[in-house]
Amino acid sequence: MAGRVLMLGTFDSKGEEYAFLRDRILACGCEVVAINAGVDGSTDLFPVDFEADAVADAGGEFLANLREQRDRGHAMSVMNAGAAVLVRKIYDDGKFDGIIGMGGSGGTGIVTSAMRTLPVGVPKFCVSTLAAGDVSPFVGTKDIVMMPSIADVSGINRISRTILSRAAGAICGM
Repeated sequence: MAGRVLMLGTFDSKGEEYAFLRDRILACGCEVVAINAGVDGSTDLFPVDFEADAVADAGGEFLANLREQRDRGHAMSVMNAGAAVLVRKIYDDGKFDGIIGMGGSGGTGIVTSAMRTLPVGVPKFCVSTLAAGDVSPFVGTKDIVMMPSIADVSGINRISRTILSRAAGAICGM
């Protein structure tokens, strides 16, 4: 049986990067469950199983309200809370075996808040622009693997191609 990897991220701003990561995970023989936490939209580069409205709803807010308010701090707070609730529910329903995500400060916050709701032993992998510094606020007391993105998570290039390929291999191997 193939492992199932939950891929959580902001597909509105990182669709290309997540499409590449998804392709690498599939090439490793794992299935992908995708959750979009991007307030400003989604992607048409790959199928998304749970869109941002489900994340916002789980966080206690309507996505349309977040878009209308245009308050990034409030939106990130709602999406952090919602991703944590939704990811834990999907895990409890037996829908995935490991989780991966990536981003800068906003994406890293959303991804790791969801990861921290999962039991120790569930594979958790985050590629982040912040991973070269103090990651304790993101990891807490959980077994989250943080990998430095080396360059900004902004497009596919020779560096991001290597980093994301390695990340896919790591989560599938885990």
